Amino acid sequence: MATTGLKRFWDGVRTPVWVSRIVFFVGLANLLSAYFPIEVGHRVRWIEQMVPDAFPAAATTGSAALGLLLMVLSRAIRRGKFRAWLVVTISTVLTIALHFFRGVRGTPELLCILLLILLLAARPNFQARPDRRSVRRFLTVVVLGPIVATGMGWLWLQVFDGQQAHGTTSWERLQHAFVGLAGFTGPVNYVASNRHPASYYADHAAVALVVLGAAVLIAAILTAMEPADGPTFMSADDSERVRAMLDKYGSNDSLGYFATRDDRHVIFSPSGQSAISYRVVGAVSFAAGDPLGVPADWPEAINAWLAEAKTYGWTPANLGASERGAAAFHKAGLDVLELGDEAILHTDDFSLEGRSMRGVRQAVARVNRAGITAECHRLADLTPEQRRALRQKAVEWREGPVERGFSMALGRFGQMRDSQSVVVVATQTTENSQEQVGLLSLAPWGKDGASLDLMRRTRGAAGFGTENGIVELMVTQLMADAPTLGIKHVSLNFAVFRSAFERGERLGAGPSTRLWRGVLMQASKFAQIESLYRSNAKYQPEWLPRFIVYPSVSDIPKIATAALRAEAFLVAPNWYLRLTGQAPSDIDTIERD
Repeated sequence: MATTGLKRFWDGVRTPVWVSRIVFFVGLANLLSAYFPIEVGHRVRWIEQMVPDAFPAAATTGSAALGLLLMVLSRAIRRGKFRAWLVVTISTVLTIALHFFRGVRGTPELLCILLLILLLAARPNFQARPDRRSVRRFLTVVVLGPIVATGMGWLWLQVFDGQQAHGTTSWERLQHAFVGLAGFTGPVNYVASNRHPASYYADHAAVALVVLGAAVLIAAILTAMEPADGPTFMSADDSERVRAMLDKYGSNDSLGYFATRDDRHVIFSPSGQSAISYRVVGAVSFAAGDPLGVPADWPEAINAWLAEAKTYGWTPANLGASERGAAAFHKAGLDVLELGDEAILHTDDFSLEGRSMRGVRQAVARVNRAGITAECHRLADLTPEQRRALRQKAVEWREGPVERGFSMALGRFGQMRDSQSVVVVATQTTENSQEQVGLLSLAPWGKDGASLDLMRRTRGAAGFGTENGIVELMVTQLMADAPTLGIKHVSLNFAVFRSAFERGERLGAGPSTRLWRGVLMQASKFAQIESLYRSNAKYQPEWLPRFIVYPSVSDIPKIATAALRAEAFLVAPNWYLRLTGQAPSDIDTIERD
């Protein structure tokens, strides 16, 4: 029994997750030990005779730099990256040697030796390929590397200031640290002691700072040498194969057409009958909706996707899978959590009659009295001039600088490759003029469905579109014209945690249910969770559950952050996106035809 428990512990501690934690801890210990001179031991005589006098100073800053490197690489270690394992192993060996040259001290060396043993034993668990070359990572190293190295050098000069000239300021030490990275002499002067001349201490500082500079240079070179291969965005051939699957099986999932987004990759099953469309966000391979193609072949596509994610050390996740799709992912070993519900309207039972639709009915009547009407079109039926005008309106009415959405958004509008999309336009007519005041765009959902992609309305400029009810008008007009367009069902927005709001409002709801609803109400002040639910519920839709798929509970924070980035709730500035070669979601993206 004890042997079994020990084996289980040993197997667990060799996993990338635990190795990454230990690497971070050892790196932190090395970094801290470099700046506590009281702990420095006395080198034995034969070491003093063997190595130059400047080595202890270089070893001190070198071990600090390697300690920081271990802390940074612990994230890649967690993802099972082989290259990270190799660099960490080499760094650990170098750290042991540097501690040896600094002096006999015990604890840091012992930690590094134990880490080295663990790294060698855990080698089979590190098979993941390196990420493709990243301009962002290179710029991070080039820009932040010298800043961090300067800070470490300044701290070293602050701590080891015994022979610096009287009156040396922190600002002079900072300048000295910065120019010292490149081997130049800074403004800090040293004075002689009873044992050594001033040049002895100046040389110590110079070598120590050059080691930090060399560490930055090596890190930049290693980053620049990362491989350029890796998943690429969909080629024209891939896009044709995906659209062929959507033509045959697109009615299976209302989110299927969003697989054609320009920022997605696609991986096919070995048979080519099914596929998964995904986007890599940070270290997360993010799919959305159900797999494409033949449902019986979905497990093969899921396995191919999971295998690729493991190869690159990505965390696989899916946002918005249906009950059927979630079951397929669960069979592949992933966990599933209900995230919310999708609102579905059916043309054969949609009506404005009845007490439950009173609010919608009144809103439509109100905007009609204001001279607002709506028309529905297939995108293919609009002229190029009309499409360009609507694209400009879509950008003009957008709230915020970027196009939001990932799982239920195309990120483009008015392009003829989406010719079967449905466009609903609301127009206000007065005695003197006519102005467009609202816009809906719906992506194809199989042969007889439409899935909401874009919803925009004017902000009331020049007195137009100030009335509430424009969106209600466009939705009801869409449902009225749906039979003519060959549409039988319409997918509206996705309501996150809808059931929590519904259950929390019921008579007799328990305290935990009411508490959870209260938390969501507070969160709605920032993320409009409740308002999105209310805006859908007014149409009395059919609610279909949607799920989030993830490997383990510990991955949820990382996946949640990736989801916010994918949906453009967390966005880098456009100048940074352009600099790193990423497509900013601005007017250029949405206006491309």
